[in-house]
Amino acid sequence: MEFVVGTIIFAAVMIMVTKVPLAIAMSKLDGGYDNALPRLQLTQLSGFGARARGAHENSIEAFPLFAAGAIVALWHGGDLQAAQTLCAVFIAGRLVYFACYLLDWDKLRSLSWMAGFVASLGLMAQPLMQ
Repeated sequence: MEFVVGTIIFAAVMIMVTKVPLAIAMSKLDGGYDNALPRLQLTQLSGFGARARGAHENSIEAFPLFAAGAIVALWHGGDLQAAQTLCAVFIAGRLVYFACYLLDWDKLRSLSWMAGFVASLGLMAQPLMQ
């Protein structure tokens, strides 16, 4: 159970980790990081900065589905080993996804996204597998 909870926390922290390259890219724009209007500044990004933005935003988008799946798996009290494996697949997929997005490796990025998505659905389906 602790592993599953730990992966939820890790996935939440990844939201902030993925903000780091985005903030660096924003700070390199004319005038530096615009803390007053950061969302407006995001529209000026291209190349690496735009990919960093996409990676960060997708981390935010992926978190609720994963967290819901992990909570359903824990709440249901199903196969803990299967839940841990699916959580590990999600985290590994997200780490690969993040790296691939920054490196502009679109095909592997899509595969790693799919692995995380399927893992999240698998967690939600745990009650149906008993």
